[in-house]
Amino acid sequence: MYWEKCQDQPPPQMYWEKCQDQPPPQMYWEKCQDQPPPQILPNELRHIIQDQRKLLNLEKFTIRSFSLQTIHIEQFHRLISRVSSLSITTEMSTGAVSSPPVKPLFDEQRIITAIDIDYDRLCSVVSLSEEVWTCGTDNIIKLYNSRGKLLKSIQTSSGNWPWDIAVTRDGDLFYTDRETRTVNLVKNKQIQTVITLQGWVPLNVCSTFSGDLLVTMVSDDDKQSKVVRYSGSTETQTIQFDDQGQPLYSSGHYNTKYLSENRNLDICVADWAAEAVVVVNQSGKLRFRYTGYPSNTKEPFYPRGITTDSQSHILTADFNNHRIHILDQDGQFLRYIQDCGLHVSWGLCVDIRDNLFVTEYWTCKLKKIQYLGDQVVISLDICHCSSFYVHVT
Repeated sequence: MYWEKCQDQPPPQMYWEKCQDQPPPQMYWEKCQDQPPPQILPNELRHIIQDQRKLLNLEKFTIRSFSLQTIHIEQFHRLISRVSSLSITTEMSTGAVSSPPVKPLFDEQRIITAIDIDYDRLCSVVSLSEEVWTCGTDNIIKLYNSRGKLLKSIQTSSGNWPWDIAVTRDGDLFYTDRETRTVNLVKNKQIQTVITLQGWVPLNVCSTFSGDLLVTMVSDDDKQSKVVRYSGSTETQTIQFDDQGQPLYSSGHYNTKYLSENRNLDICVADWAAEAVVVVNQSGKLRFRYTGYPSNTKEPFYPRGITTDSQSHILTADFNNHRIHILDQDGQFLRYIQDCGLHVSWGLCVDIRDNLFVTEYWTCKLKKIQYLGDQVVISLDICHCSSFYVHVT
């Protein structure tokens, strides 16, 4: 073959090798250093990303982040031939491991939808993808889509109204029945009792990243209160006292204690009677108590619903003051949600896109609120040329 005959011959000198000693050509972008950077309109980029999500059926769209670097012309020529195709991946969260994209808090929140729910009084809400389960002061648990259409109704097996509801990552629905002292599973339209308590009454319930259930409960004599973790129907952890042997939570009859697990696996309890949000770590050790902002305010703080989002924010419903408190994962106050016409806000949950759902106890309205934005920043600096930014909110 030809190449066998030419093995002893020196390789041909490529054009780029001949030009190594010559100054690089002046590119157009080098001439435009003093011009403002090109911009992509946020709406245009948002629509592009939304279209790609639909085409690829992705739940989360992750754009790789890039650090600011200086690249000279020779390096640029070598690198450009090695550019690989864009990688688009679906993030599958397995607890506190994955790190989501950073999303900024909006200074001004907005209501996306407000749905009238058919209850005398509306209490709890939990999110299942684009749909939400709700419960109130009757014995029907109802599933709605984001447009307010009723999709499904489930009547409790006892005929009692559920004290609280929770949904797992697999879509299984649980509810607590304080009259029968049970935690019940709804699956394939069948209701099965998975936990029956003796000496204790179940109150609120939430599902964890690992698939466990966390249940707040009060003793029959109303003198004790605790959080219990269940794997299936097996009790695996009890959280009741701090390191000094003092009760972590208040007690009392009909004492609501909504709870939620954060991304760092902290357990956050809205202790209404104690006028505090009590946060313990995964082992049950007290991390902090939040008693409102500012701490010396004369306004009473009665937290009801509580939830967490992809940024590890803690959100709790201050129902007496008609607003939502947003905290960071260490209990530092960040801001209120209070300009959305909230009235006696009660139950809270966040969907997979970090939209907040709020139930209003007396008006029976379910409000969907946008309070976080999507942010993507790409910065490119080649041979000190102007940077190129993309910003999405």
